[in-house]
Amino acid sequence: MKLRSFIYASALVLTVGVAGCQNSGAKGDTKLTNKTDSVSYALGVLIGENTKQQMKDAPGADQLNKEILVAALAKSFKGDSVQIKAESANGMIQSFFNEIAMAEGAKNLKEGEDFLAANASKSGVVTLPSGLQYEIVKAGTGPKPTADNEVICHYHGTTIDGKVFDSSVERGEPATFPVGRVIPGWTEALQLMPVGSKWKLFIPAALAYGERGAGGDIKPNSTLIFEVELLEIVKK
Repeated sequence: MKLRSFIYASALVLTVGVAGCQNSGAKGDTKLTNKTDSVSYALGVLIGENTKQQMKDAPGADQLNKEILVAALAKSFKGDSVQIKAESANGMIQSFFNEIAMAEGAKNLKEGEDFLAANASKSGVVTLPSGLQYEIVKAGTGPKPTADNEVICHYHGTTIDGKVFDSSVERGEPATFPVGRVIPGWTEALQLMPVGSKWKLFIPAALAYGERGAGGDIKPNSTLIFEVELLEIVKK
């Protein structure tokens, strides 16, 4: 999520919220007396839903003091004197969210390293020089793909705490993709797997999505676990 979009959307929804609070009682619904009121309310609902989704993925958003935020927004919107000038606000906000993201990334990296260190000693787990770990669930006897091949796979992906973030198995439809255009951990593992194999992959953050993460479920520096079944190499 881009910080600018988050701030802009948050400001919009809070502006609508402030205006609504000023024109209605503390309890009960806002009075919609004409079409313009209804459209204004509908816009607020849409902005609110969009902002809620954006804030869900923003590290540190849950730490914000919403009462202070709304108070500052109301003052700025009305042109009243404010304690922090707009020209210094962006840098302050960016610094705050960057610090939160870095702290979360460091925490996730340490947890992943600890998990992989413990996992390496388990029976059947193989650790490769890259740091990638795998466990053979089912051995295959077919050919192995190269980085230039396209393959058909079933997979089930979770975080190290068991949260499912993606699963072709749950969708009931295998995925087709080029071996060389997926995360590095997948590219490395697939070239070692004969067709018909099912492996459990334990992928360190550096071979997955790294510091950037991916969406709301894969946080920065997350170690990931995949069960991958190589069904077929697509014929050219």
